[in-house]
Amino acid sequence: MKRFYTDVAIESVEGGHAIRLDGRGVKTPARAPLAVPTLALAQAIATEWEAQSEKIDPWSMPLTGLANAAIDKVAIDRDTFVNSTAAFGETDLLCYRADGPDPLVERQAEQWDKLLAWAQARYDVTFVLATGIVHRPQPPRTLERLHAAVAAYDAFRLVALQPLVTISGSLVIALALAEGAIDAREGFDAAHLDELWQAELWGEDWMATDARDARRRDFEAAARFIALLV
Repeated sequence: MKRFYTDVAIESVEGGHAIRLDGRGVKTPARAPLAVPTLALAQAIATEWEAQSEKIDPWSMPLTGLANAAIDKVAIDRDTFVNSTAAFGETDLLCYRADGPDPLVERQAEQWDKLLAWAQARYDVTFVLATGIVHRPQPPRTLERLHAAVAAYDAFRLVALQPLVTISGSLVIALALAEGAIDAREGFDAAHLDELWQAELWGEDWMATDARDARRRDFEAAARFIALLV
């Protein structure tokens, strides 16, 4: 799409802040007004629109895309998004450990145990750990409390939480990041610990590196989105 506007502005509206292009309100793909809860997020989205050249590149506007999804999808079907996101607590990456070699086992314990300890203290839950990939069910009370934590998020926080969960494979990592207990780099590296360890041993594969870098960009965009909601 060709850039069709000159001026980008922010307007305070009921319940938030709207983006305006040449005085006209931006619409989501479903034709709803694009308005977000915080001025910080509105400013970041406005910057994405200002940065567009002659052609608009949606891929360079991840915050706009997340805001659109929050309004058009999550807000009208919260239960589906809550349930699918909370379901990752049943098979959280951090609960499935390698049985060797010892350096990998030790690195997992070093980086993952503290994240589980944070979740245990924050949500008053316990976790069952497993070796290998055989499923081990988590205590029902743990799943209930993690589900409640996700359900407490509004549509804007939930839309950012979901990619954090799907990219990391860990509800605990996503919640820790959303709650400010870790930053995006810590969360992403913890989620990709095994892959990074293999790269240290055998060297980087450029295709794997490119794919990981793309996931990191998406992960960092979601982390930034949720941070701008504070």
